[in-house]
Amino acid sequence: MRIGLVSEHASPLATLGGVDAGGQNVHVAELAAGLARRGHDVTVATRRDDPALPDRVLTPDGYTVEHVTAGPAAVVPKDDLLPHMADFAARLAESWSADLPDVVHAHFWMSGLATLDAVEAVGRPVPVVQTFHALGAVKRRHQGAADPSPAGRLEIERDICRRADQIVATCSDEVFELRRLGRTGGVSVVPCGVDTDVFTPHGPVAPRGPRQRLLVLGRLVERKGQDDAVRALAAVPGAELVVVGGPPADRLDADPEVGRLRDVAVEAGVADRLVFTGSVARADVPAWVRSADVVLAVPWYEPFGITPLEAMACGRPVVATAVGGLVDSVADGVTGDLVPPRDPAALGRTIAGLLADDARRAAYSRAGVVRAHARYRWSRVCADTESVYAQVLGRARPVDVAR
Repeated sequence: MRIGLVSEHASPLATLGGVDAGGQNVHVAELAAGLARRGHDVTVATRRDDPALPDRVLTPDGYTVEHVTAGPAAVVPKDDLLPHMADFAARLAESWSADLPDVVHAHFWMSGLATLDAVEAVGRPVPVVQTFHALGAVKRRHQGAADPSPAGRLEIERDICRRADQIVATCSDEVFELRRLGRTGGVSVVPCGVDTDVFTPHGPVAPRGPRQRLLVLGRLVERKGQDDAVRALAAVPGAELVVVGGPPADRLDADPEVGRLRDVAVEAGVADRLVFTGSVARADVPAWVRSADVVLAVPWYEPFGITPLEAMACGRPVVATAVGGLVDSVADGVTGDLVPPRDPAALGRTIAGLLADDARRAAYSRAGVVRAHARYRWSRVCADTESVYAQVLGRARPVDVAR
C-alpha cells in the first residue's frame, strides 16, 4: 500500500539530541524503514528547516522523505510552528491531489491538524491514523505555567480525536487520557520499538573508569528529570553519572540546562562525579548504554520513552519513574525498578540497593533482553501498525511475518 507519514517537526533525518529532536524522530524513521521492508511505498512529509535541503530524499532504508516548505526554511522551535500549519496543510493537499496515499499516519498533534485539513481540502476519502506521542493535557498537568505549548492545543487535540479514523496510542496510560478527550473507541495500542540488531548486549563499549556508572540518555529538558538523577547521586558515593545528549561537546559550557545541572551538582556535592558527553552519533549510543551498570529514565512524565527499551535490549538494568509508558515497558522487579517521579531520595535509595546487588542486576539484564525481543522489536511494531492500517482500510489482517 501507499503510506504517507506526516511528522511536521520531527524529521527522520535529523541529528538527535537537540531540544526538539529525540524519540519521535527515531520512531518515525524506524517505522518508515520497517514498513518499506514489508513492501510498502512510504513517504514521510516533514517541514523544511534548511533551504539547502532537496525536495525529496530517497533514504537507504527504502522510504522517501519529502521536505515541505511551510514558514521559514530555518529551525523553528516546535511550539512556534502552529501559525505555519495552514501552509503545511496546503502543500500536503497539493501533493496528495496528484498522488493520494492509501492511508496517512500523522505523528504529533500539529501533524494531525495539518493532515486532517489537507485531506479535507483534497476532497477524496483517505483514512487518517493519528499518533500523538504526547498530549497537551498531560503536559499542562505536569508543567503548569511553564508549559510552552501554544494556546488552543488542547482544543485542537480534542478536534483531532473527533475527526481521526483511528488513533494509535503508545501505552495503556494514554488510552485513559484519550477517553478524557472524548475518544472512547477506535483506539489501538502499539508501543514504540527498539532495533534489537543494533542494541545488543555484545559490541563496543564506551570507555569508563573504575567507578560504577549510572547513565541518563536523551534531550536536556527539565521534565526529563536529569536534576533528580544528579541529586540522587549523593546516595551512591562510589558511582558517576554520565549524561548522554544535549548540544555538541564544544558547546556544553554555553548551554543553560547544562549550567543548571552543574549548579545542582555543586549544591549536592557531586560535581566531581557528573560527566556530560554532549550529543553523540546515533551509531554510538549502544556503546554508551553498554558502558553503564544501571541506566536511568527518570522523567516527570513520559508518553512512552525509548531509553528503557534500548537499555533492556543491551542487557542493562533500568531504574525508571513510574509514569506513562515506562509503567508498560519496565517490568518492576523483573527488568528494573520503578520509583516515584520527582523523588531524588527514593531514587537514590533504589539505585544504591541495585548497585549493591550483583545477582539482581544480572537477573534484570537477562530478563530485559528477553522482554525487548518479545515485545518491542521493530518488526513486531511495524507489523502491528500495518494491521491498524489494514483495519481502517477495511482489509483482512495481513499474515504476520517472523518476529
